[in-house]
Order: sequence, then C-alpha cells, then structure tokens
Amino acid sequence: MKPIHILLVEDNEGDIFLMLEAFEDFRIKNKISIARDGKEAIEFLYKENKFKDAENPDLIILDINLPKKSGHEVLKSIKSNPGTSHIPVIMLSTSSSEKDITLSYQNRVNCFITKPIEADEFMKAITSIEDFWLSIVSLPENK
Repeated sequence: MKPIHILLVEDNEGDIFLMLEAFEDFRIKNKISIARDGKEAIEFLYKENKFKDAENPDLIILDINLPKKSGHEVLKSIKSNPGTSHIPVIMLSTSSSEKDITLSYQNRVNCFITKPIEADEFMKAITSIEDFWLSIVSLPENK
C-alpha cells in the first residue's frame, strides 16, 4: 500500500490531536494536511492564497460544524467541481441528526460517521476509517 494524502477539515483541536495520534499508530506513513475552517478547506482544495502549492488530497475527512463555511457548504463545493468531485469525502461529525445525514448523502458524501464522545470509541472509529479507506478501498489516482 502506498501512502495517501488526507485532508482533515476540523476545528476542534482535541479531535485533531486524537486523529493525528490514531493515524500515527497506523502502519503506513500518510501525509495529513489540516484545514481548521470551511473557508480554509476551500482555499486548500482550489489552491488559493497560502495554499497555491498544496497537493491534491486522496481522501477528505470533513466535519459539519465549522467556522466560516459549514461542512455541508464545503461538501457541496467539492462534489460540484470537476477537479475535486472524484475525491472521496468522509463526513465525521458529532451530529447524528437525520437532517445532517440526509443532506450529506444528497450532496454525495461517500460515508457519514457520527463521532463517538468517549476517547476510546473515537479512536476505534478512526481505526475503522483507516482499516477500510486505507487498506481495503482502491482510491482514484491523485490528479
């Protein structure tokens, strides 16, 4: 398996720390870029402002409740742009609202995972993401 580039779009520093820790424990060294709000995620993906030299990610992990632009707005932008629509997006959110889940799938999210509150369960969820998306799934070539 080759390393992949993950764009993590998350504003909660505790969740960022836990995810980075979980990915560090995984057997493949992946590149992880972090956007801390929705506007920064869009700029990263479209290589704007300080992200002019950003590499395209192979996978995006996206929170819903973000400052500046919501995860739903970011997802809609990703999936409506021919240059980014092929990138798989995992919605990882504390929300378990049927409205958020439905809207995410309407906007073509690849999967929706509700963040567990307990740290151990959170780590298990991240490990499951790694096991499935990094070991089992074939991702499209990075353009």
